[in-house]
Parts: sequence; structure tokens; C-alpha cells
Amino acid sequence: MAEQRKAPSRDEIIITRMSEHDLLEIVEIEEQSGLSKWGWAAYYAELQSGNRDLMLIARVARSSIIESPIAGYIVARETAGELHINNVAVRSEYRRRGIGAALLDRVIAEARRRKVNAAFLEVRSANQPAQALYEKSGFKAIARRANYYSEPQEDAVVMSLVLG
Repeated sequence: MAEQRKAPSRDEIIITRMSEHDLLEIVEIEEQSGLSKWGWAAYYAELQSGNRDLMLIARVARSSIIESPIAGYIVARETAGELHINNVAVRSEYRRRGIGAALLDRVIAEARRRKVNAAFLEVRSANQPAQALYEKSGFKAIARRANYYSEPQEDAVVMSLVLG
């Protein structure tokens, strides 16, 4: 009798909390994505805050192999009953696979668990793919901040989501 093989499983997105060991890859993704530069020290300082559960990484795993590069990350902060999403980035080779949406969904779920009332973020006005991602998650554009970003200088679109 011939041995039957299982069909290979689809890629699985594994989301875990960010740690200090992840920061070199995080900074690499940040630079590749063109985000405003935080750098290693800022991410490290944020990890020391009470918002560690809002700093997540995603890896793409096949079957049981989990040790793969970080595919994306999200950094958010809860302050005074509000969630502020600081950075969401996905490596270019992993984009359009639902990783950004999965990270965003997980942070929003954690904010709801914490009974946070609303979520806010700023996004470059020219970054239409990111704006579309946020809109799919229910965010609405509520304002514009002139010259909010530098390198290159650009306006920010402020977006919000009611969670309560």
C-alpha cells in the first residue's frame, strides 16, 4: 500500500509579543518600509513601558517551522483610555498576505479587552495601501496634519476607530 502524504499546509501567521531580541529585525523593517525612524533605543524604551502587550511581531510559518524572519510588526500604546497605533510595517516580500491586518486585528482586540474607547493613528497622506488597510478595519479619516512627516516632508491623515 502506497504511503499517503499530507498536502503541504498554507502559510500560517504566528503573532507573538515583541522582545528585545527582535529589535534589530524591527529596525531593519522600519528602514525598508520608510517609516519615521524610531531606531533601536526608542523601541527598547517602549518595551519597558506598560504597553508591552501592544507591541507584536508576526512570522510566517509553514507547518511546525516557526523560526522564520519577522514578517511584520505593530507598536501601539494605550494612554488615558485611548489606543494610539504608532507603527505598522510588513517586509516588502510578505505584503498583501494579510499580515498587517492580522497584527492590527490583534492589537484592536487587546484594546477592546482593556476597555479602551477609541483608537487613533497617523498615516502618510500618500500611503494609500496603508489607508485602505485601516479603512478595512473600520478606521475613518478625521483630520489632516500639515507637514507632520519629514524625510520626505508630507502631511499626515489622522484616522480613528470607535471601540466602545
